[in-house]
Amino acid sequence: MLLEVRDLHISYGDIQAVCGVGFHLEEGELVSIIGANGAGKTSILQSIMGIVSTKKGSVIFKGREISGLASHERARIGIRMVPERSRVFPRLTVYENLLAGAYGLRKKIDVEKRTEWLYSVFPVLKERSSQLGHTLSGGEQQQLAIARALISEPELLLVDEVSMGLMPKLVDEVFEVLRQLNKEQGLSILLVEQNVVASLAISTRGYVLETGTCAIQGDAAELADNPRVKEVYLGH
Repeated sequence: MLLEVRDLHISYGDIQAVCGVGFHLEEGELVSIIGANGAGKTSILQSIMGIVSTKKGSVIFKGREISGLASHERARIGIRMVPERSRVFPRLTVYENLLAGAYGLRKKIDVEKRTEWLYSVFPVLKERSSQLGHTLSGGEQQQLAIARALISEPELLLVDEVSMGLMPKLVDEVFEVLRQLNKEQGLSILLVEQNVVASLAISTRGYVLETGTCAIQGDAAELADNPRVKEVYLGH
């Protein structure tokens, strides 16, 4: 098992955002956590990355308890995160943004070779390599944020609300990139999304979050056909 989260509790002051959530991800899986805005999805990703502290619970990566590690230490052992709304470095060029993703690594990687591979996956980034981050469109910034996370050759990619603010055509393109990374490169991905249809279409399994708890879980196809999921999230 690549990742296991047990009995996770996250609070912000008196507000409990996540209440006893547990789930797992096997190596090579693409797993979605879906739910409405405010359900606690982003908090879960941030806790796995070490950005927010947990009140209770365990995060286990490759059999190792990592709850006590800082964010940069989690990045060094193979976990990377694509934050919501892309959040690229606006005053750095596309190429400099990519290099920032390789900063502080303990393992040696061939940065130029990795960059060329990323340019083959995201051709528009090669065309824009000398442009500043803030000059890119929303879809291009999202691609750059994913590429920046991938340059370090992570074992687990955490992706937060990748469709937010994007036009439908760009949503399709970004989800197709994630699907290819998972199916063709074998990259393990934990995807947090409000776009239930798009996320379940590329996922192995999924968990439905409601007000900080895991309400439903199962294979992606089963969830897409679940009457409650259809009624609440798909409008059927």
